[in-house]
Amino acid sequence: MSFNIVCDSCTDLTKEDFEKGCYSWVPLTLLVEEYEIIDDETFNQLDFLDKVARSKGEVKSACPAPESYKMNYDKADDIYVITLSAELSGSYNSAVLAKNLYEEENGKKNIYVFNSRGASTTQILIARKIYEYASTGMDFEEVVEKVEEYIRGQRTYFVLETLDVLKRNGRLSKVSATLASALNIKPVMEGTREGTIEKLGQARGTKKALSKLADAIAEDYAARDLSDRILAVAHCNCKQRAEAFKDMLEKKIKAKEIIIIDTKGVSSLYACDGGIIVSY
Repeated sequence: MSFNIVCDSCTDLTKEDFEKGCYSWVPLTLLVEEYEIIDDETFNQLDFLDKVARSKGEVKSACPAPESYKMNYDKADDIYVITLSAELSGSYNSAVLAKNLYEEENGKKNIYVFNSRGASTTQILIARKIYEYASTGMDFEEVVEKVEEYIRGQRTYFVLETLDVLKRNGRLSKVSATLASALNIKPVMEGTREGTIEKLGQARGTKKALSKLADAIAEDYAARDLSDRILAVAHCNCKQRAEAFKDMLEKKIKAKEIIIIDTKGVSSLYACDGGIIVSY
């Protein structure tokens, strides 16, 4: 049976992933004042970050229309779909609606929409886990079961250099964001198992915040014996910081592998210049 993995554009896939030929890309739209930027292969991160830095108004993302998903559901016998957390975006609901519309027109088919309950690195690890199972010829139902189990065990964290975008999106009070900026406070944020965002801790300065995050990850790796898990670090225009964080982690944990990836459009919007996202 053939398979295709359909990903919304917050799944920070790499060139190597696309070269496998089994991934389809469904872009979100990034809105920065009067600019509408499609999060596809034309995305220019540095130009985008400059637009965000110069803007004063709201910056946000818009989820894909159901038709954008539906047009990919003919590409293989088995279709696996990965979206941003349903609690953070309408992308999941759009993909599910597309499935319903497709099956109304064409009959039942093996289409499953995964709610990643995260973003960015969460999604790329899910995408690669699907590929790992499906490429062996595993049955559709078994792939779904195993990947859902994998998602339940995932953890996602991030440390942001600036809280400006969260403030402008109303996800953080203006007073809290301004105070944190003035005091150089960097929160360590956690993606919960329910797909929402909570603050895990905070520190004065990015380096100390990342050190605190590394300690939290080391504690979890020790408690759950996660030595067979791959850990993904995504960075927004701060590769040296990501590499330093990887070095920090390698001194504290024994992961199967630690990979570093660049954020694409949606992840760059919310991570902001200098942000780090971590999942395993």
